[in-house]
Amino acid sequence: MTSQHRMPALFFGHGSPMNALERNRYTDAWRAVTASMPAPRAVLVVSAHWYVRGSRVTAQARPTTIHDFGNFPRALHAFDYPAPGDPALAARVRDLLAPTDVALDEAWGLDHGTWSVLTHLFERADVPVVQLSLDGRIGLADHFAIASRLEPLRDEGVLIVGTGNVVHNLHTMRYGDGMPAYDWATRFEERVTAAAVAGDAAPLLDLAGPDAASSVPTIEHYLPLLYAFAQRRTATTVLTSGIESASISMLSLRFD
Repeated sequence: MTSQHRMPALFFGHGSPMNALERNRYTDAWRAVTASMPAPRAVLVVSAHWYVRGSRVTAQARPTTIHDFGNFPRALHAFDYPAPGDPALAARVRDLLAPTDVALDEAWGLDHGTWSVLTHLFERADVPVVQLSLDGRIGLADHFAIASRLEPLRDEGVLIVGTGNVVHNLHTMRYGDGMPAYDWATRFEERVTAAAVAGDAAPLLDLAGPDAASSVPTIEHYLPLLYAFAQRRTATTVLTSGIESASISMLSLRFD
């Protein structure tokens, strides 16, 4: 299926799952995104929270809402995002990623990295959503190569979304309003932003140095950035930025 309009790709620093229920400067910016782009026929999401051995894509017609967290209010545990799936899109993703073996998965659903953002973009949950897993066995360059093969979807009305956090260190978080960011967190967010705006993949694929080590102690929240950035052809727009709780980046980007 060919779309009259080329879709952008988006990366969201999703932060706390409470963002699903809240209105703040981040969620307001997310809501504004849909007003500035064509309506997609479907969304393909790569979330930090589906990090497994192997590549899988959700293939059910009615994916469930997964509450993959604990110790949050009852309202969040009861939250439902009843977006339909798109088995035909799942099959298309599998074909595009060949020869990578991609399993059609009917057990996973939509995790909070996906629905905490999409509820602000598509509040009525009426746009079909498919999730692609992150294969924990492969490295940055391999993820980037896989992501690059998804690019034809942009001309087929599919919005490609990565959702994670480029700085994500739970062990160093400081709780409370207005907690200052660690210097290393600010520097790393600025480094990633500069590379993304310049369209320079090399710094994004190199996590050497102490700032990267502190900002990306585990890789799964960083990888979704690569899936969105790989779609960039002409420009990068910064949607939101800033460090919450001292060590969680809320950087969100649009790639055209």
